[in-house]
Amino acid sequence: MSKNVKRLLSFLLVVVLAVGVLLAGCGNKNSSSSSSNTSKQEQTATNSKDPQNLHFKSDKPLEFTMLYSDHPNYPYKSDWLLWKAIKDATNVTLKLTIVPMSDYSQKRSLLISSGQAPEIIPKTYPGQEIPFVSSGAILPVSDYIDQMPNFSREIKEWGLQNDINSLKQADGKFYVLPLLHQTYTMQYSLAIRQDIFEKNNIPIPNTWDELESALKKLKELYPNSIPMSDRWQGKALIGEALPTFGVPIAGSDGLFDWTQTSTVLYNSSKDDWEFYPTSQEYKDMLTYFNRLVKEGLLDPASFTQTDDQAVQKFVTGKSFVIMTNTQEIQNMINRMNETLGQGNFKVTQILPLAGPKGGVIAGSRLENGIMISAKAKDDPNFPQLLKFVDWLWYSEAGETLTKWGVEGVTYQKVNGKFQFMPDVDYMNLNPSGTKNLQKDYGFAGGVFTLIYGGPKDLAESMMTPEVANFENQVNTQRKLLPVAPPVPFTESQREQANMLSQPIGDYVEQMMLKFITGVASIDKDWNSYVQQVNSKGVDQLVKLTNDVYQSSKAKMK
Repeated sequence: MSKNVKRLLSFLLVVVLAVGVLLAGCGNKNSSSSSSNTSKQEQTATNSKDPQNLHFKSDKPLEFTMLYSDHPNYPYKSDWLLWKAIKDATNVTLKLTIVPMSDYSQKRSLLISSGQAPEIIPKTYPGQEIPFVSSGAILPVSDYIDQMPNFSREIKEWGLQNDINSLKQADGKFYVLPLLHQTYTMQYSLAIRQDIFEKNNIPIPNTWDELESALKKLKELYPNSIPMSDRWQGKALIGEALPTFGVPIAGSDGLFDWTQTSTVLYNSSKDDWEFYPTSQEYKDMLTYFNRLVKEGLLDPASFTQTDDQAVQKFVTGKSFVIMTNTQEIQNMINRMNETLGQGNFKVTQILPLAGPKGGVIAGSRLENGIMISAKAKDDPNFPQLLKFVDWLWYSEAGETLTKWGVEGVTYQKVNGKFQFMPDVDYMNLNPSGTKNLQKDYGFAGGVFTLIYGGPKDLAESMMTPEVANFENQVNTQRKLLPVAPPVPFTESQREQANMLSQPIGDYVEQMMLKFITGVASIDKDWNSYVQQVNSKGVDQLVKLTNDVYQSSKAKMK
């Protein structure tokens, strides 16, 4: 053994003896020091097992406050297994401010404005955070992403950075943590009476032109019918059609309404913002639907009737085509079992139709998410709060817990696949189950989970085979348009834009329905419409949008 090594060992021995003497004389301090060392050792062991630091469980009990949207279909219960499961997994108890879902948006605004908001504010859709940014009432969550490894991992691995950038405000920061989709989940498209199509050798349409041909054939065969009678005031139908005709409403999903969105849209080929409701592409779409109405193929009541009136026509065989979504279609099938008899019909949700611009769809892989109150930063356990939010909403373990519940109690794994326990049901996926996953246990609720969102495998775990097949076809046979870049208005600029945009949107929406239903003539009244809408400040709105976009573009990347 070398002299240097001997000297080192002798020195270490002296240090060890000295430490031993100090510890022996420290009384109660010994317990504290030992506990601290143990905690550090445990943390080191945890880090070695979890090098990305993706897991979270507090080493002491914590309590965080949270706003809770109470759904009427599964009213809040304090004894839900959900709360115990969260506590067992994280050592966190949630102190809830419970608000009826119908009042949630209004109550959320009041609480934030008065400084009384809880720390965690979920069920916030991108855009709903904007009114609270300038006051400093909510945190710029983008400042804390480095403390949220699960969220960061999903953004990176799922290619969502551009989508996240679209949330940035004028300061280059974003203020809501959206829930995320690994793959896009299409909700809305047309449902058809496939049995009627097959009986008459009518091909399932893949394009709008093919739909028109199918409707004509149905009208010939069933002259007393109106082949297509729609619901939701035609808003889902228009939302599906617009991008396929070349009106780039990228990022929009579901029910579309010009009064609820900007009429100035991003043209990616020119990298600027343009007014589309006077474009040839938009006019072509109006002409198409007006033709369907004139020929008796599309019910003009589609834009005014109640949803139940539209559905009643479909389930009684008076119409054969209607917009639906991946959850609503089952409700229609259940009603048709009563009206037409089980086995006497077949209903299928078809792929979103392709148009002149191809098989493109508008939508977003971002969903409602979480704001964090500014006062949360003053909580001494703020770092743990960030880790808790990150784990519960963005880790696969957390997402599985809030969606499926507790293994062995609400679900089991069979050959690697999720299955409900024999006595548990949800969405009629296990009809023999006597307990409801939401009502009786609190899991799969909208505050914590996306039923068809998150990791792809987890999203598909609660889909019927038909829905899973539909979603896979959408993702392989249709192209999701990229989201538009942000236009981060300041508060005064946004006020100016809203003052211009609202009357323009109201008029465009009004005239769209008139053109489609034939109350106004596209041939005779189009030029007058263009002049009238331009007089409402279109040029000013376009200029304001482009000025803000160009001046802030570098900051938004």
